[in-house]
Amino acid sequence: MVTLAALEAAGEDNIGDKVLVDVSNPLDFSQGMPPRLAVANTDSVGEQVQRRFQSARVVKSLNTMNSAVMVRPAQVSGYHNVFVSGDDDGAKATVTALLGQFGWPKEAVIDLGDIKSARGAEAFVLFWVFLRGALGGNQFNLGVVPPPASP
Repeated sequence: MVTLAALEAAGEDNIGDKVLVDVSNPLDFSQGMPPRLAVANTDSVGEQVQRRFQSARVVKSLNTMNSAVMVRPAQVSGYHNVFVSGDDDGAKATVTALLGQFGWPKEAVIDLGDIKSARGAEAFVLFWVFLRGALGGNQFNLGVVPPPASP
């Protein structure tokens, strides 16, 4: 896995207990299009990173959209969301603040739960690939429409 190899190259001492934002997706194009997930169902890259670098505070985020939308969400009009997954609430708060600096409103950030929820965020990328084809480009994102407030 490229993500783990890159982090190994950085070195455990350099990573330490830092907040680590995992934006990766485990896409495998070895059999052409559409890609398949190299890690799926019972594991995720986010979980693998957290297991390998146990002191790091891993947060899976920003992996469900194009890189330009990650840092400039206003490029997509209307309401849309970004997700965070991780075991450390403080790290998720730090990442949520970083997302705010990129232009993500706090109410657009959905906390999916612990690092195991990264499985869902990573699996979403397969759907994203098909949406990209259907829409003819990658300048889009999805918004989760919350239920109406109870009277």
